[in-house]
Amino acid sequence: MENQNIQHNINRDEQVIEIKNLYKSFDELDVLKGIDLTVFKGENVAVLGKSGSGKSVLIKLLVGLLKPDKGEITVLGQKVDKLSNMELNSLRLRIGFSFQNSALYDSMNIRQNLGFPLTMNVKNLSKKEITKSIEEVLDAVGLADKIEEMPGDLSGGQRKRIGIARTLILRPEIMLYDEPTSGLDPITSSEINKLILQVQKQYNTSSIIITHDLTCAKETGDRMAMLVNGKFNMEGTFEEVFDSDDEQVKGFFNYNFIQ
Repeated sequence: MENQNIQHNINRDEQVIEIKNLYKSFDELDVLKGIDLTVFKGENVAVLGKSGSGKSVLIKLLVGLLKPDKGEITVLGQKVDKLSNMELNSLRLRIGFSFQNSALYDSMNIRQNLGFPLTMNVKNLSKKEITKSIEEVLDAVGLADKIEEMPGDLSGGQRKRIGIARTLILRPEIMLYDEPTSGLDPITSSEINKLILQVQKQYNTSSIIITHDLTCAKETGDRMAMLVNGKFNMEGTFEEVFDSDDEQVKGFFNYNFIQ
């Protein structure tokens, strides 16, 4: 399946994420070694790399959970490492994070799971307004009929969808997806990929999709950035990145890609 994104929705005059010369090490381990990346308004960028290549570290730096050793991260016009805790919390409300494990509360039903971020972060909402928001996002992910169910009663793919719905309820401007198709069968993975595109279009989000699943990258990403040995060694469309003689890129493709 070719990428179905409508390219003209991307505004290349507006940068929502700008990373410049970013370095991060842990003791003797150099994880990121001077990376640069720009994400434009309305764009999905798939960040590819093997396990341990620094993809998750990049996400944590973006939302201020880690501080860079060197370099600059600007998100929605704000320099992340210069923000106070209050400013950082305010910025994080504009960023949706879809966890690999969906991060649902097992003791709450789906209605309660989705309502929780709203009641925690948006003051003075009526019960009616909360219900309306919950029903809207459930409808967007195609699971309106699961509102009273418990997370334990759902399949892995359904839990992923509910996790995305819970992220959408605060209407984020940026979505960060961490291995969105991990552990899913090919059919369910394809459904999640379509949902990521639908979210991009319906909610006008800009996204970074962290993945080592090349089908996911090909179907959801307007642009790929390949992280190898702490640097982005290839960037461009799927075809531009993988029509390469670089041995590491070819090896990654051959190991991962199932046509």
